[in-house]
Amino acid sequence: MIRRQWLVVAVMVLVSLAAPGMAQTKAAAPRGELLYSTHCIGCHNAQLHWRDQKAANNWDSLMTEVDRWQKNAGLGWREEDVTEVARYLNVRYYRFPEPRAAGGVAAQAGAAAAPR
Repeated sequence: MIRRQWLVVAVMVLVSLAAPGMAQTKAAAPRGELLYSTHCIGCHNAQLHWRDQKAANNWDSLMTEVDRWQKNAGLGWREEDVTEVARYLNVRYYRFPEPRAAGGVAAQAGAAAAPR
C-alpha cells in the first residue's frame, strides 16, 4: 500500500513538472504551425526535415532557413513570424537548444519541448 502511494506521488510530481512546459509549447506552436501549414507545407514535408543533408543544423541556421524561404516566397513575415515558425519546426522536428532571449529569459517554447 505504501509503495502504491509513493508511485502515485511520483507520478503527480512528474506531471506537475511537465505541465508548464507542455502549456508553453502548445501556446507557442499554433501560430507557427498555422503559418507553416498555410505557406510552406505545399513544398516542404516531413522528409525535408529528416533528411541527412538538411540545411538547418542548429537554432541560428534554422532561423536563417525559415527567413530565407519566406523571403523567396514573398511572404513579408515579421521577425516574430519567422521565430514562431522556427519554434514550431524546432519542437516538431529538430530539438535544437534555443538561445536565451534579451534580459536573460530563456526562449520558452524550445526549452520546454527539449527532452530532459
